[in-house]
Amino acid sequence: MAEKEIAGKTVQVNEEGYLTNPSEWNREIAKEIAKEEGIGELTDGHWKVIEFLQKDYEEKGTMPSLRRVTKAGGVPTKELYALYPGGPLKKSSKIAGLPKPASCV
Repeated sequence: MAEKEIAGKTVQVNEEGYLTNPSEWNREIAKEIAKEEGIGELTDGHWKVIEFLQKDYEEKGTMPSLRRVTKAGGVPTKELYALYPGGPLKKSSKIAGLPKPASCV
């Protein structure tokens, strides 16, 4: 495990930069990771996805699929790709402080 300072806080990350301990996450860290991922300012739409991912992960213990985010999370696929271009589930999970989804390479 590596350590990385994000938003003034030292956190544990894996080799791809995903937080390994979701309890170390906070909104300031999310904002910094979003900048690193080329997202910029997080809007209400971004936070809706992040909050859904965190809630679903906490309840189920696994990362939701892209289909689950669009169906149960109520975010249309087109909107999800607009919010998180170039890998919506991969980027949103990283920003949310959660593990990389198994479906993402």
